[in-house]
Amino acid sequence: MTTTVTAYAAPAAKAPLERTTIPRRAVGEHDVLIEIKYAGICHSDIHQARDEWGGAAFPMVPGHEIAGIVAEVGSGVTKYAVGDRVGVGCMVDSCRECDNCRAGEEQYCTDGGMVGTYNATGRDGEPTYGGYSTHIVVDEAYVLGIPDGIELDAAAPLLCAGITVYSPLRHWNAGPGKKVAVVGMGGLGHMAVKIAHAMGAEVTVLSQSLRKKDDGLKLGADHFHATSDPATFLELAGSFDLIVNTVSANLDVDAFLGLLNLDGAMVNVGAPENPSSFNVFSLLAMRRTLAGSMIGGIRQTQEMLDFCAQHGLGAEIELIDADQINEAYERVLASDVRYRFVIDIASLRD
Repeated sequence: MTTTVTAYAAPAAKAPLERTTIPRRAVGEHDVLIEIKYAGICHSDIHQARDEWGGAAFPMVPGHEIAGIVAEVGSGVTKYAVGDRVGVGCMVDSCRECDNCRAGEEQYCTDGGMVGTYNATGRDGEPTYGGYSTHIVVDEAYVLGIPDGIELDAAAPLLCAGITVYSPLRHWNAGPGKKVAVVGMGGLGHMAVKIAHAMGAEVTVLSQSLRKKDDGLKLGADHFHATSDPATFLELAGSFDLIVNTVSANLDVDAFLGLLNLDGAMVNVGAPENPSSFNVFSLLAMRRTLAGSMIGGIRQTQEMLDFCAQHGLGAEIELIDADQINEAYERVLASDVRYRFVIDIASLRD
């Protein structure tokens, strides 16, 4: 039997989010019922709630940075028990049978794709609703354990922002002896700085201005440069092994590719609304790579959470009530948050 829970939803594209109720499925044999405590606000929530990427379905309950407590488990659940601290990220299912799923890269599922935590259709044919709600039911295979070393509110953004930057840093071997540049000091960028520093890399932040320089250095950056200053691109030409681009705006790709050294890679994790272009000669020079990366699989996401707990890393957050979500969206677009809004879901239960 389905149950009804309180949520905040966008009733239509670009419409303000409002309090409502949504159905949640009954707890099945392998399901976990999670009482959501905190939900992060990701820039992609705004893109999707405003149908900027196309294909949005309404009403939409955003939220794929979910932290909470297990409230009930199905009879076949073996990984979790009532009372456990858990999280849910950007996906709640995949085919489980394709080569990528079997390799633990469920985010790249080739048989129908991963099932998004919201704005998607589950394999049962029902729409998925995200974390701006009091409860969620998820198959245990797509639930993450949150270690005791991280507070739940600071852990929530790790389920998207954290894994989105951890995955490319791991894949492109950030570590001692490597020079890593992080483009942007927002929700993703500040976590990239923390994680790359903890991995042992030499970290440089490339931000539009020096406004966040003190924060960047405090969070682990070794250097901080303003991209609005043309001298930056001359001074740092050929400097980096890896550039992680976290911004969701179109950049001068050629200028940033020029900052890579031999065999360097620029990896995009932000998703601009409009297409980007670049000159192929920017790649031919120095055998450079332009790449993309999308979150991480369940196994790697758990690895990331354990790594963050080991190194005492959590997101820098601003805690808000549910009735502040619309205001928070506008502030995200104005870059007026340091560095991730997190909804206190207790405010939905009032």
